[in-house]
Amino acid sequence: MNTHPTPRWRTSTRSGNGGNTCVEVADNLPGRVLVRDSKDRPGPALTFAPDAWRSFVAGLASRP
Repeated sequence: MNTHPTPRWRTSTRSGNGGNTCVEVADNLPGRVLVRDSKDRPGPALTFAPDAWRSFVAGLASRP
């Protein structure tokens, strides 16, 4: 039995070029949010605590 969920990656709907020049986010994992470069999918991913990720996204949304 696999006790580790598989990341479910998604790309922003605002991403241009078919999503190939953007970041992808997997936020379906307990206690963490993963972020990776869509041009290097097998490469490394950054890991954020959910609260830190929400703060980051809220900060971006509040920019003019």
